[in-house]
Amino acid sequence: MPQQPSDSWQLGNPYERYVGRWSRHVAPAFLSWLGVPPARRWVDVGCGTGALCAAIVDRCAPAALTGVEPSEGFLEVARRTLPAQVDLRQGNAASLPLPEGSADVVVSGLVLNFVPDLPAALREARRVCVPGGTFAAYVWDYAEKMQLMRHFWDAAVALDPAAAALDEGRRFPLCRPEALLSAVQTAGFSGAETTGIEVDTPFGSFEDIWEPFLGGQGPAPAYAMSLDEQARNKLRESLRERLPIEAGGTIALVARAWAVRATV
Repeated sequence: MPQQPSDSWQLGNPYERYVGRWSRHVAPAFLSWLGVPPARRWVDVGCGTGALCAAIVDRCAPAALTGVEPSEGFLEVARRTLPAQVDLRQGNAASLPLPEGSADVVVSGLVLNFVPDLPAALREARRVCVPGGTFAAYVWDYAEKMQLMRHFWDAAVALDPAAAALDEGRRFPLCRPEALLSAVQTAGFSGAETTGIEVDTPFGSFEDIWEPFLGGQGPAPAYAMSLDEQARNKLRESLRERLPIEAGGTIALVARAWAVRATV
């Protein structure tokens, strides 16, 4: 069993199957909450496979949109699916490959808790954003209402108490509204506020939930694939027992993200 959590995200397709599909539901609601006028210059930090960028193109009529992402595997998926107008660049949150004051809006979706140096990333967001511009981000509510992962870790810890050390709900205290507010206020942003964004995450069957955990991308799938076959089968059945499976086999869950916005 792993001694350290696996926070590596390198392959775009397994990520999409596991959790990326649900991030595409959160992004439009997040943008509606922001209410940014059209013809603004946007930067998406940690753009991943392009869920938030796609929603910005569809809904916000950006004057320009740059996505920055460290994983080449994620960028490959984003390049295939996003329009050519999106400027995709490889880079990391703590050292954005952009000049000072080059954006009106800097956003980040489902990334901040994975950034090794959060203060440096927030400083970079301020640097590239114009005075009076907007910084905003959202993260999964791992501790309570990202139900897919909550059910998984509860099942895992019931079988293996040591798995609690890998649970994102315990490991990422940033993923709570009060922590998000504190982080952006400490970084020097003003007018910070938070909100919760909930989306339905329907699954057609138990296999629709379980198979993405076999892709190995992210902490929960990496943990599942670290187990031997017998232990993994026990985890599978423990998870099945915890889920609200309907008579027809469908499973209706909810995912909540916490969002924060502030002014530079």
